[in-house]
Amino acid sequence: MKSSLSLIISREFFQRVSRKSFIITTILMPILMIGLMAAPALIMMVSTPSQKEIAVIDFSGMIAPTLQNSQSVHITAYAPGTSTDTLEANKNIFGVLVIGEDIIKNPSSISLRTHEAASIELESNLSQQISSTIEDIRLRELGYDNIRQILDDTKANVVITTERIGQEKSTSSMVSFFIGIAMTFILYMFLLIYGQMVMTSIIEEKNNRVLEIVVSSVSPTKLMLGKILGIGLVATVQILIWGILICSVSAWLMPSLTSMVTGNDIELMSVLSQLGDTGYIISLFAYLLLFLIGGFLFYSAIFAAIGSAVDNIQDAGQLQSIVIIPIMLGLIMAMSVANDPNSTLAFWLSVIPFTSPMVMLARIPFGISTGEIILALVVLYVSTMLVVWLAAKIYRVGIFMYGKKPNLRELIRWATYK
Repeated sequence: MKSSLSLIISREFFQRVSRKSFIITTILMPILMIGLMAAPALIMMVSTPSQKEIAVIDFSGMIAPTLQNSQSVHITAYAPGTSTDTLEANKNIFGVLVIGEDIIKNPSSISLRTHEAASIELESNLSQQISSTIEDIRLRELGYDNIRQILDDTKANVVITTERIGQEKSTSSMVSFFIGIAMTFILYMFLLIYGQMVMTSIIEEKNNRVLEIVVSSVSPTKLMLGKILGIGLVATVQILIWGILICSVSAWLMPSLTSMVTGNDIELMSVLSQLGDTGYIISLFAYLLLFLIGGFLFYSAIFAAIGSAVDNIQDAGQLQSIVIIPIMLGLIMAMSVANDPNSTLAFWLSVIPFTSPMVMLARIPFGISTGEIILALVVLYVSTMLVVWLAAKIYRVGIFMYGKKPNLRELIRWATYK
């Protein structure tokens, strides 16, 4: 026969896993994330910008002959005496570019009049070509005819391949940065969504007087733990499914992309190699799972205590800032310490349990020492046990309280009751 705790966990778990919303978000979220990352590249590949006809009247006589056509711009030069009104009246001409006589000395003596809004690409194309021509003319006037060719010949593109001492694989700091921030956002989202789910569930059952019936056969502490563990199990299952999907992509798709890379693009090869390391991806999800469990238990216990102390969601708004502010602070600090993952500030924020889940996940992809990770996990789980114990004491009093919304001082007094 199942224990009362396992029954509560099963109820909370299956009640949420069986919902269509869980299935849809679990399956579609990774696809949506991959689609959002790939969408800009796909749009650029399939989109063909329409070519705009630009009429150019160059009073200096030095710029128009150098302007080149492109996929988005077609240049047609007209004599300086041509009427701009006539050109603007021609609907086949998208815009009229008038270049002043003193353009070399005064680069701002130029104007573009268009029938419709000009695109960023159009303006950028024209400004880059004109700027390049003005620079070449100025260099020739100074006696440096071949300076641009010399600069092109001496230009060096330095690509640093980073390898940790004692490890053979190369890493990309930029990829590590984005992976760390992505894991931090996932944890941030799960802590808020599932933590508030615990609080909302308790408030609803308290309003329906269901808790008063349930606590007659099970202790308040077991009831609180059952709700937290049941909902936490839902988050764990969702992360595991995401992990399996992403590891599958890493194992089968990344090697194919790596084989398609040609030339000496060392930086791209390093990025694909890091993302294609299935063992590395699995280890990241393992750490994400450990800090998700610890962080969820830590914060959901506080959410549960708040839910038991109020009668409705509106009253919980002010009290839950006690939880939301540290979670948001952890996210903000995670983005900051990712720029220097080995700083003293990063270390201490990784140890403090209020911020350690988010900050440590931002640092892990950079390959910090296992000892620091273990220390952060130990402090987090020990702190979690203390917070759960205090939350349970508030919970056993709060579920029987109705009417007045308690303040922080009263919550502390509830926690000290024997």
